[in-house]
Amino acid sequence: MPEAAGSLTTDYPHNGSRGSQTDPRASEEPVFDELVRVGALLTREFSVSGVVSVLLEQSVDVTASDLAAIYLYDHLDPQAGRLRLVRRRGRVEVPRELPSDAETVAFVAESNASVVVHDRGRAYFNDALLHPSMRSALVVPLSTPKAQLGVLVVNCAEPFFYDRTRFHFLESFAGLASGMLHNSELFEQLREQLRRVEALERYQENVFSSMTNLLLATDQHGALRYFNRVAAERLELDEASIGRPVRELFQSRLDGKILNVIERAEKSGEEVLGVEGILKRPKLPLDFSLNISPLRGKRGRHEGLILLFTDQTAERELKGQVSVVKEERRVIKDMFARYLSNELVDTIMQKPDLVRPGGDKKQATIFFADIRGYTAFSETKEPEYIIEVLNAYFSEAVEIIISHGGYIDKFIGDAIMAVWGVPLVSETEDAVNAVSCAVALQQRVGARDRSFFRGEASSLKVGIGLHTGNLVAGNLGSARRMDYSVIGDTVNVAARLEGVARGGDVVITEATRDLIGDRFKVEQLKPVSVKGKAEPIRVFRVLKLLR
Repeated sequence: MPEAAGSLTTDYPHNGSRGSQTDPRASEEPVFDELVRVGALLTREFSVSGVVSVLLEQSVDVTASDLAAIYLYDHLDPQAGRLRLVRRRGRVEVPRELPSDAETVAFVAESNASVVVHDRGRAYFNDALLHPSMRSALVVPLSTPKAQLGVLVVNCAEPFFYDRTRFHFLESFAGLASGMLHNSELFEQLREQLRRVEALERYQENVFSSMTNLLLATDQHGALRYFNRVAAERLELDEASIGRPVRELFQSRLDGKILNVIERAEKSGEEVLGVEGILKRPKLPLDFSLNISPLRGKRGRHEGLILLFTDQTAERELKGQVSVVKEERRVIKDMFARYLSNELVDTIMQKPDLVRPGGDKKQATIFFADIRGYTAFSETKEPEYIIEVLNAYFSEAVEIIISHGGYIDKFIGDAIMAVWGVPLVSETEDAVNAVSCAVALQQRVGARDRSFFRGEASSLKVGIGLHTGNLVAGNLGSARRMDYSVIGDTVNVAARLEGVARGGDVVITEATRDLIGDRFKVEQLKPVSVKGKAEPIRVFRVLKLLR
């Protein structure tokens, strides 16, 4: 049976042949010197990854092993059922995980002793050899008195390689590293907890700062401890106010009865709700309602009060405004929330007079973008992969369109139809935004760091056509299903113009070009014949945005 920590013998038939000049077996002094050196390296590391790196690299270098790996329990929990590989070194692959009930791992965990395997074919602990080419192994526990962390495994292609000197060095080094590894893990957990606390504090501060009510907090002695942004503005408080008694701060501005109620709540620790009064200010008095709540610490210890002032004048004004616009906003939201972006819905709800139900004549710019090479590409691919490619492209393309103020009308297979000018109209700005969007989308398609059209789809391109003209926009459909969309000759021309655009092109009509002025560099193309038009139409290729 291979030797464990307490039974390692000295009568080895083979002492290994590597490292004749720096071999730590020559005496105990080199082992001590190496431990001092590697210990100094460990003291420079504060992270788990840093300690693991030094442990692994120095274990290989000092012992001249062919292979080394460090396996740690998940979350430092020996009952997790497996140990995961966190770092390896060597020319051969090793298992990514080790079962916690594997023979060697279970023995090391139970006895907290090392295992030495001198050659293959023995009856025990052959799983310590991580690769078929290895013949010697040494498995050392990584542990502290309070926790099992994992194991360090080193292998060699030579039999009887791990002698007493190598054994003592690795046991001592692993013991030193285990303590630092455990401390580093605890330190990282503490640092993560600190980040969470700081994030919670920032979140809490943002919540308090965003409140429309006036929030004040006092300590157990009745002195001001905290106030939010609104309280600072309306009660004229600043940093110098912190630490001053509330009675002193508001002696001349609050009625004495209100101050007495606050002091009684301070002494009794009871909640007081709905105290109304007037706070004197240089300009307008503050008509307020005050709620007082006690602050409790551990074991119910009194730690002060929360004073929440509600500005009743402002609240009454807000309620009046809400009652006037509530019904109007509901109608508009019902009309558009199903088929417009949230940003556009919010804009319409702020200006309800700009839209009305039913059909409406408008001048708009229509945008069609189609993937070039899609048909040939999709013929040899699985449907799941095609959907994945399209969704990756659509996700980014839609964000670009929405960021330029466009309205996504529909997806037609691999094509996107978008509109600028509905339901809100600004003819020149709509055309400029639409062409800017087309240029931005083509730039994104051509970018090396794009998140779509990768791998087998890397040859796909996009052709874009745009046309500006009159159309009808409104609710189309039946009583069961209705969508806001656009119809008309302008839509047909844009769709056919997209068919003229090559991969990477943005092609526009003369009507769109007249609206965008000199903001873009364009080149005139040969007029094209479009179905439904008696004469060829003049078209232009957009080269780049100038200003």
